Amino acid sequence: MDNITITLLEILKYTLPALVVLVTSYLIVQKFLVAQNQRKQLALFQDAQDITLRLRLQAYERLVVFIERISPRQLIPRIYDPSMTVRDLQAAIAINIRAEFEHNMSQQIYVSRNVWETVKNVKEQEINMANQMGKALNPDAPAKELNTRIMDMLQNVDEQLPTDMALQIINNEARTIMAYGAM
Repeated sequence: MDNITITLLEILKYTLPALVVLVTSYLIVQKFLVAQNQRKQLALFQDAQDITLRLRLQAYERLVVFIERISPRQLIPRIYDPSMTVRDLQAAIAINIRAEFEHNMSQQIYVSRNVWETVKNVKEQEINMANQMGKALNPDAPAKELNTRIMDMLQNVDEQLPTDMALQIINNEARTIMAYGAM
């Protein structure tokens, strides 16, 4: 063998194992970095899920407060003034319900379509109930007449009130989310 071949074999004798070690090291480090990246992404995803879950539960809480606040049992004692007329009380009920609704409109982002539609329907039903009862009375009569009529209706109603049904729907969905996480 000539000198060049012996020199090449000597060089290969040292470089070939070095290349094998280099390629092996590269593959191990690459695998490690990919695994680390996946762990970080999973952690970020989990954090985002936790934040989303908290926001959704807060939205359900706010909608429960909204429904409770527009319930005639809660709303009328809060806004009733003996100097009001039927027309004034009717207007105050509608204004307060709409103001509460507008204050909570952003919650629709975090809740299901079913819950949001239920909340909107309850808002309309409560306003319509006050308007229908108010139409049967003299608009200039004392607000006490409308107040009495609404309270009597609430005591004598056999079926579940819209606000009670809405609370049940909201609570059921919130429980589902707490049990299974954000869907």
